[in-house]
Amino acid sequence: MSKRRSPTAVRLARDTLQLSIAAPQVVAHRVGRMLRAGPRPTAADRREFHTMSAEKVRAFWQSWAAMTTTAWQMQQQLWSSTGSAAWAWPPAPHRTAALPPDAALRVLAAGLKPVHARAVANARRLGGRRSPGRRR
Repeated sequence: MSKRRSPTAVRLARDTLQLSIAAPQVVAHRVGRMLRAGPRPTAADRREFHTMSAEKVRAFWQSWAAMTTTAWQMQQQLWSSTGSAAWAWPPAPHRTAALPPDAALRVLAAGLKPVHARAVANARRLGGRRSPGRRR
């Protein structure tokens, strides 16, 4: 008997795979650019290096906010199910408060989304070709 994968798990696996391909491409491009620039980077190099730093900070905070928001939503669902289980009539001993089975995956997927989007966009922009795993 095969287990069905939740759409969240499938999306998280796909995005993780794409990120594992895109991130090394971006790092290789940028490190090569730093080596070629040497001690005197051009204005374009300095812009790219600034962008590189700023986008990491931005992606971190976006990821943190997305994970916090998703965790808060999961907590609200839990509170809601606690209330409905407590006030159910007739009382049913099998009714308990519960989170969705993929709650943790939802939080992880929300946190990965901004990082994935930025890395794949950078791989596309810096590599001059389609992003990894993306179909037209």
